[in-house]
Amino acid sequence: MMKRLLAEVNISEGRDHGLINQVQTALAQSEVEIIDVDSEPNHNRTVFTYIGSPEAVLQGTMDLASKAVELIDMTKHTGSHPRMGAVDVVPFIPVKDMTTEETVEIAKEFGRFMGSLGVPVYYYEDAATRPERTNLVKIRKGQYEALSEKMQNEEWRPDEGPFEFVPKSGATVTGVRFPLVAFNINLKTDDIEIGKKIVKAVRGATGGYQYVRAIALPIGESKMIQISMNLTNYSKTPIHRVFETVKSEAMSYGIQVAGTELVGPVPMDALKDVLNHYLQAHHFSMEQIYI
Repeated sequence: MMKRLLAEVNISEGRDHGLINQVQTALAQSEVEIIDVDSEPNHNRTVFTYIGSPEAVLQGTMDLASKAVELIDMTKHTGSHPRMGAVDVVPFIPVKDMTTEETVEIAKEFGRFMGSLGVPVYYYEDAATRPERTNLVKIRKGQYEALSEKMQNEEWRPDEGPFEFVPKSGATVTGVRFPLVAFNINLKTDDIEIGKKIVKAVRGATGGYQYVRAIALPIGESKMIQISMNLTNYSKTPIHRVFETVKSEAMSYGIQVAGTELVGPVPMDALKDVLNHYLQAHHFSMEQIYI
C-alpha cells in the first residue's frame, strides 16, 4: 500500500518570478512530484500543486512555507484575489490509501510548524476545530486588512501560533478538503457590476449552486472581467452546469464568454462529466483513456 497525498499551497505573490523560483526551489528539495505552478499577476498569487507520500508532502510544504514567510512582506502586498497571509491557504487532499483522519493529522502537524514560525494559523474544512471555521470565506472575511482588529477579539484566537497581528506574514489557513475544481470564466466586458450580478446567480451563498464559491475580478488592462470560482464538490455541481449558467447569465446582458481557465490539477471524473454532457457519450468508460 502506497499512500499518496496532494497539496495545493497558495502564496501571496504572483509577480516576482525570482521570489517564486526561490520558493519552488525550496519545495523541490523534498521528494514530491510537482504537478503545477500557476502564477497570476493580477491576483498576485501563486498556487503550487504537488503529490507524494504523506511524509514527503509534509516536509515539502514546511520547506515551501518557511521560504515564503521569509521572503514575502504582506505590508506591501496588493492584488485582486482575497488573501490574509503570505502563505494564505494550505489544503491537503487525500488521494490514495489516506483517510481523512490521517490527513487531518498532517494538516495539524503543518499548522503547529507554522505556529512555531510565529504565524497565526486557523484550521478549516475537515480539520476545523469550530463549526464557524469550516468555511474559508468566513475565516478570510475582511482579508489581511481586517486581521489587526480581529486579533483583538477572543473569537479570532488562532488554533496555532500567536494571538496577535503579525504584519509581515499575516495569517495562514490550513486543513483537509474534497478535491475542488478551480474554474475561471473570462467575459468580454469591463463592467464589474455586471460581473457581481452574475456571481450572485451562481454562488451558493447568494442563492446559486450550493457547491460554488465565486467572485468577480477585473483582468488587468484587458478590459475584461473574470468570474473566478471554486467548485467544492464537482460530483454534485459539475463544471458544465456552472459554465452554462454563467454563459446564459452573461448573454442576458449581451456579453460573450472570452475563454475559461482550469487552475491546477482536475480530477478525471470531473472531466468525464464534461465529456458526457457535450459529446453525449453516456456509455463512455474511464478505461477507454490511455496515455
